Amino acid sequence: MKNFALIGAAGYIAPRHLKAIKDTGNNLIAAFDPFDSVGILDSYFPHADFFVEFERFDRHIEKLKRQGTKIDYVAICSPNYLHDAHIRFGLRHNADVICEKPIVLNPWNIDALGEIENETGRKVFTILQLRLHPSVIALKKIVDESDKDKKFDIDLKYITSRGNWYHYSWKGDINKSGGIATNIGVHFFDMLTWVFGDVLENEISFHESGRAAGVLKLERADVSWHLSIDEKDLPSEAEGKRTFRSILIDNQSFEFSDGFTDLHTICYQKILDGEGFGLEESRKAIEIVHQIRNPSKTGEN
Repeated sequence: MKNFALIGAAGYIAPRHLKAIKDTGNNLIAAFDPFDSVGILDSYFPHADFFVEFERFDRHIEKLKRQGTKIDYVAICSPNYLHDAHIRFGLRHNADVICEKPIVLNPWNIDALGEIENETGRKVFTILQLRLHPSVIALKKIVDESDKDKKFDIDLKYITSRGNWYHYSWKGDINKSGGIATNIGVHFFDMLTWVFGDVLENEISFHESGRAAGVLKLERADVSWHLSIDEKDLPSEAEGKRTFRSILIDNQSFEFSDGFTDLHTICYQKILDGEGFGLEESRKAIEIVHQIRNPSKTGEN
């Protein structure tokens, strides 16, 4: 049994990590979140210590270490812009780290974390769960076995309606979330490059606070993509639902709506088995979303 600490216990994604820790037979020792709406802990780890101040959480982890209780993994579900700082915290406490995507906001953050990995001997993993979806695995097999000269035509639409709160939260702040393409699109961009190869061109049609679109030219596919949190963008076929997700491949619908339930748990099990997705496997998607929000910038600020 491995000991876990969790940073970010009150958010939308934390329950999937709590379930994964529990379902893989491990234990949550301590959790931190500045917000105290964390009753979800009772469903999984009611005896975990909980802190609303990072300094006290840090002190507690240090005390456990000095008492001989090792934290094996730090799981991170904090806002995007805090990921690399919280990853550094985990590495410096001699723990491996499991971080929600986007693992960082900028490509050079990956380089810096790689240096700390080397210094500490610990590893950073991320959740790229679409790579584990049975339908996506089957699609990759089809593409890999197809004529190498064939180029696929992809149309991606993902509209997930959000209320006014979104724009007032950290998610609506491009400096904290990375913008809509980063916040809700990064996992699609990872999946597409994993299946269809490296980026040849990244053309951005528009990138606004609630909407973005462009064309991504990959080695094996041309991808037209449209992301939105505006309910006005919902097509008629959404039929009253507030979320619409569609991927057309050569005008044929690619169905992968089912099969998401346990993907985080599968990710965790692979990490525990030494087969997790590391820093470098996140790089292509991070480069894509960085270019989308900085189309005229070619280097680091």
